[in-house]
Parts: sequence; structure tokens; C-alpha cells
Amino acid sequence: MRQQQRDEALAAAGKAWHETDLAYTICYGTPIEPRNFQRSCQTRCKKAKVKPITVHDARRTCATLLADLDVHPRVARQVLRHARFPVTMEIYTQISAKATRDALKRLGDSPAN
Repeated sequence: MRQQQRDEALAAAGKAWHETDLAYTICYGTPIEPRNFQRSCQTRCKKAKVKPITVHDARRTCATLLADLDVHPRVARQVLRHARFPVTMEIYTQISAKATRDALKRLGDSPAN
């Protein structure tokens, strides 16, 4: 569906279109201004009657869910498009209580004990 919307925007913009590798752009293919993106997210959250979150909150949630799914940290870094590994692991990824309990249980069940 997103590809269809992009194609329609490209056709409507004609020669004014600026090609980028971005999935979401303004009607001319250029990046969305961060403040406009945030405003759009808040509007959609209000319409859906859910608590609005910041873009960084969404990225933290994504990083944490990837960690809970045991996705390799380098893959998580790539998904979040971070240039530096520590940014992904130290700032964005939070380890859930369940993951901590599971790790401690595995440690307790290990043959070394």
C-alpha cells in the first residue's frame, strides 16, 4: 500500500519529484520535517484514541522488542539505522524483566552449577 501511495505522489509531483530512498516523504519526495512528522503522529494517535509517544519512544520500543526476540544486536543496529553499535545497545535497548528472569533461570539451570 505504501508503494502505491508513493507512486501516486510521484505521478502527481511530476518533474518536481526528488528521488530518495525514503519510505515516507512529503508530496515532492523530500524528507518530512521532524516537527511535522511528530505533529502527524500525534494527530493519528488522537484519532486512534491511544496515548501519543515520541519518535524516540517508538525507536526504544522497537529496540527492546528486537532484544526480547533475541535478534542479534548488529541486526537491531541496522534496523534502527544507527551508525554506532553502543547507541543501539546502551541508549535505545531496554531489557525487560521477563528477559532478565529467563536469563537468570537459564544460568541457574546450567550444568556449571
